[in-house]
Amino acid sequence: MNEKLKELLFESGLGYMSAAHPAMVEKFAQLIVRECNAAVLSVPCYYKDYRSQIEEAVINDCGRAVLEHFGVEE
Repeated sequence: MNEKLKELLFESGLGYMSAAHPAMVEKFAQLIVRECNAAVLSVPCYYKDYRSQIEEAVINDCGRAVLEHFGVEE
């Protein structure tokens, strides 16, 4: 599990669960991160010209950054 996810798990007070059910805790964390990624990727592009390509690139970069930050693969 990514160090950032472990840090947040212990901060939440659920750190003890990682020892009892590590696979379930990791899967839950990955699902949350993927939902955050999906939320970022669902941001609509408002421009109807060349700027929409810039918006789309930024949205995709942000979504990828969320996954990378938490060490979750696409």
